Amino acid sequence: MVCSSRGRSLFVQLVAPVVGLVLAGVLANVAFAAWFAGRNAVVMARGDRERIVETLSRSRITLTPAVLDALRRLTGSHIVVWDDAADAPGSSTLDQADLNAVRGALETIGDGGSVLIAGRRHAVGVVRASGVRPERALVLTPVKGLLESSLAAAWPVLAVATATLAVLVPLGLAATGRLAARISAIERHVERISHGEFGTTLVAATAAATPIDEVERLASGVDRLSVELASLRSSLVTGERQRLLGQLAAGFAHELRNAITGARLAIDLHRRRCTARGGPPETDDSLAVACRQLDIVEEEVRGLLALGKPQFQIPARIDIASLVDEVRELTGPRCGHTGVALTSAAPTNMQLIGYREALRAALVNLALNAIDAAGPGGRVTLRGEDHNRGIRLIVEDDGPGPPTALAAAMHEPFVTGRAEGIGLGLAVAKAVAEQHGGTLHWARTAGLTRFVIDLPPAVPAPAPEPVA
Repeated sequence: MVCSSRGRSLFVQLVAPVVGLVLAGVLANVAFAAWFAGRNAVVMARGDRERIVETLSRSRITLTPAVLDALRRLTGSHIVVWDDAADAPGSSTLDQADLNAVRGALETIGDGGSVLIAGRRHAVGVVRASGVRPERALVLTPVKGLLESSLAAAWPVLAVATATLAVLVPLGLAATGRLAARISAIERHVERISHGEFGTTLVAATAAATPIDEVERLASGVDRLSVELASLRSSLVTGERQRLLGQLAAGFAHELRNAITGARLAIDLHRRRCTARGGPPETDDSLAVACRQLDIVEEEVRGLLALGKPQFQIPARIDIASLVDEVRELTGPRCGHTGVALTSAAPTNMQLIGYREALRAALVNLALNAIDAAGPGGRVTLRGEDHNRGIRLIVEDDGPGPPTALAAAMHEPFVTGRAEGIGLGLAVAKAVAEQHGGTLHWARTAGLTRFVIDLPPAVPAPAPEPVA
């Protein structure tokens, strides 16, 4: 039996009171049975004596030894004929030794008295002679002792009570032991939760096939509490990490944007100087490539800003086909340098209400990841599709796919399978998808890795900008 050192055990609280009530009931029954048996013995002895006395007083037979012996066997009472003239006993059913032992008492005893014969109490009844002879008959009726009567009446009650307790106590111990074990398991589980071990469950998976009682419901409630606390802790950790990441990303984005602006100004200045000096045309092409690379970096900076402090923006109508074309133009130079075939497709007149720059940054991040994963000779596809009254943006590559160990945490910041990567591309894409009320998910099928952004037809209304 499991007991707690900080309080009374369940046995003391549940079984002991029941056992105490049973014992109290048994003692009360035994006491009543003993009293009733003793009273009944006295009443029966008096009744027997009175009936014998009445019978003898009406009888005209002579009380010879043979008649006395027959009456002894018939009634169980001893009869002593006392001769008052001689003041001595006459005929008797008593042994001579017993008669001599009680003779002194019989000389003076009256009706209703009692004498002790051979260790047993006998009630005395007196029958006066109806003839001329001065004699009387003493009827000695045995009376059961109080102890004998009590035991005779109490032993059935004691036997039943003993059998009941013999069954009740082991069953009570077993039941309270099981109950205490279950409650102790819940107590240990709550103790683990208090130490931060969330997410574990106590109720077995097969518990649904067993009857559900109060303890089972309590355990289920504790399990739900554990899972909910695990979810809340995960949300708090994720939120805090997102906040810190946002602050870090916003700082990086600010510095990078300043550097990009400076680089773009320097390139523009160099282009004007080359044009003024009549430089070769290929110089302009090289500068155009450099500008496109700066455009890609700027898109990634916009993605970092999506992880930072949310900025108040007004959603606008976005044409998906033109958005996909912009992403293809921005990532085309990377594909040409890497040797990856890039294709894109999107139906005309497919539009949604959202944030164009944020979506473009998310698609650029996904496309750059796909280009790196596909490698030389690989293929990358950008598509826009209608899906469940919304829009689905797909980036697909034929690369080997992400490592299995990273599959469950790919959307988390700083999770990457590339040594040179920092693991923010998918985090940016996920943040943008959630900003639009959508989701980002991925799958690996038929040798292709597919990242999908599912978006509603219109972005949820932005929260009003706080007033300073």
